Amino acid sequence: GDSVTQMEGPVTLSERAFLTINCTYTATGYPSLFWYVQYPGEGPQLLLKATKTDEKGSNKGFEATYRKETTSFHLKKDSVQESDSAVYFCALSDTVTGTARGAEHKL
Repeated sequence: GDSVTQMEGPVTLSERAFLTINCTYTATGYPSLFWYVQYPGEGPQLLLKATKTDEKGSNKGFEATYRKETTSFHLKKDSVQESDSAVYFCALSDTVTGTARGAEHKL
């Protein structure tokens, strides 16, 4: 079935370091892809999304590009800040069935 996979374990970075959190997916067709962020003491909130191949989602200095050929949607930021400390979730949604799958990653 449809699924997403993220790199394992927490990441520790210095401020202003470059961030990449890898996300690959398995799906039939062209699912919508999402990154959610959950800050300490809060619920998950949508960070960015992309609905078609080669589309780039961006928000708050984060970006991710929908790569169908590599089935990837890697989250990147050029310069992280202490305020970016959070749990990051990669997720997909099958627009036909409405089902969703996700994985999480702590920064």
